[in-house]
Amino acid sequence: MSANRVVLMIGMLIAAVAVSACGSLGSYPAAPQTAVSPDHRYKIGPLDTLNIVVWRNPELSSIVSVRPDGRISTPLVEDIVAAGRSPIDLAREVEAVLGKYVRDPVVTVVVNSFQGTYGEQIRIVGEATRPQAVPYRQNMTVLDVMIQVGGLTDFADGNGAVLVRGSENGKQYSVRLKDLLKRGDISANVAVLPGDIVIVPQSWF
Repeated sequence: MSANRVVLMIGMLIAAVAVSACGSLGSYPAAPQTAVSPDHRYKIGPLDTLNIVVWRNPELSSIVSVRPDGRISTPLVEDIVAAGRSPIDLAREVEAVLGKYVRDPVVTVVVNSFQGTYGEQIRIVGEATRPQAVPYRQNMTVLDVMIQVGGLTDFADGNGAVLVRGSENGKQYSVRLKDLLKRGDISANVAVLPGDIVIVPQSWF
């Protein structure tokens, strides 16, 4: 899915949630507290910073940023795709390319700063203090996400928030962010998954 389509979809969802917020709460089923997902393996994303270490060849080692097109270039290795791949997979390809110039190269790829691929980010939009896309982490919950975005604004309808689950074809769930953040009701904390969108509407009262 292109970035433009993602923005359009989020805009339409915000409008739908804003309209439903004018009605009764509970328009959507409550989000499940737990979510089954396989062990998460990080995939490199655009704008990640990579430390590429070539053992015993410091002149071939470098720190590079993944370009917006998902590619990187390092000494002797030009224009290879990094986004969407694991660090181990990328290291093996760099070794294969360097093998044309260096005998038995050993490469390690370390991710220094994380953005992740679009499909693995959690997006928080609407009346969050700092709306943004957050890289997914194993066993992440909506509380972890809200801490990262600085909580809710004074105008937020926290209990009218909606979680859109990308892995379930956009199925929508209600989440009680006000109860969680303002009242300390830990039962309102729910798991998030890669690709989720959390929409926080504005309160109309």
